[in-house]
Amino acid sequence: MAKTKLCIEVLGASLSIAAEKDSEYLNRLLERYQLAVEETQNSTGLKDPLKVAILTGFLVYEKYLSLCERHTAEQEISIREEQETEKITLHLLECMDEILENGG
Repeated sequence: MAKTKLCIEVLGASLSIAAEKDSEYLNRLLERYQLAVEETQNSTGLKDPLKVAILTGFLVYEKYLSLCERHTAEQEISIREEQETEKITLHLLECMDEILENGG
């Protein structure tokens, strides 16, 4: 995939990057980050661009970790449910075998 260029303008600073993602994806990502920056500014009243950027990055990463932990917990629940289903199924099969062996 060809590299896509994106101009990022946030908090009075701008820089250009090149990434191996499509431009639509990168623009959505930038839009979300800009919204996160605005939320940080509005909720904290911070004006210093560096502090806003640092705190926004921290909050975004915290949200990411929270989602990862929730996903991991959901996977663990799913695995336990699969194991329980397997135990029940095996028990039912054993019962059916016993019934069939004893002539029903």
